Amino acid sequence: MISGKGGTGKTSITAAFASLAKNAVLADCDVDAADLHLILKPSIKKTIGFHGLKIASIDKDQCIDCKKCHTSCRFDAIDEEINLIKESCEGCGVCAYVCPVDAITMADRDSGFAYVSETRFGPMAHAVLKTAEEASGKLVTVVRNNAKMLAEEKEKDIIIIDGPPGIGCPVISSITGVDLVLIVTEPTLSAIHDLERILGVAHHFGIPAVVCINKFDINHENTEKIERYCKKNDTEVVGKLPYNNVVTEAMIHEKSVIEFSDGDMTSSIIDMWHKIRERLSA
Repeated sequence: MISGKGGTGKTSITAAFASLAKNAVLADCDVDAADLHLILKPSIKKTIGFHGLKIASIDKDQCIDCKKCHTSCRFDAIDEEINLIKESCEGCGVCAYVCPVDAITMADRDSGFAYVSETRFGPMAHAVLKTAEEASGKLVTVVRNNAKMLAEEKEKDIIIIDGPPGIGCPVISSITGVDLVLIVTEPTLSAIHDLERILGVAHHFGIPAVVCINKFDINHENTEKIERYCKKNDTEVVGKLPYNNVVTEAMIHEKSVIEFSDGDMTSSIIDMWHKIRERLSA
């Protein structure tokens, strides 16, 4: 589940699919702003520390105050008194490289946590990246590996991934090697532009893609533009979901739409789920 922009409804649809799947592992790969846990309320069984970029460690007793590290750091992470400004260090290692007395080493930086959990719909892999930390793509890979491990251990036949928005490294890490991506979009000009970009990423990596148009009825003209674009690019539109407050109400009650309501929205999501399962089985 991916989208070119945030706020298109990926997480709500992922939670709905989780409630429909009978033998699935769930993975929240939006490590910068994870929120699937708000609906699924996972019980954490295992916590794993995550180290992203390295950080400089300065031995002041060994330092000869030559200031080469200070003058060489392009991020101004070492001041004139040879003190490290942790928030500015990018872990590039140039300071350790130029130090003539090896007073600087590169140490692991505590950047976040990965979790293995249990939910009412089955096992879940997820993570959180600390504020302003880098290497989110690397953390996504950890989540993917944990999800694969859970699927093998518990003999699950599908992994449902809630991916991050955009087209960057975390997205590429989320979709690499998957059997199918569902791109969730909406009929706004910015979303149409972002749909074109993310569909291009999927095609570049040779990953089959289908599209869901969420809130399709807020602008029928733009919905038709999306449908024409998808047809031109041989991409199936597997779902068109109307604007409906029941989605927000379900989130407020910490439930999936499937659990919360048996109305038209639920029927549309179930129909889309069946189409995707058929596509995966083909």
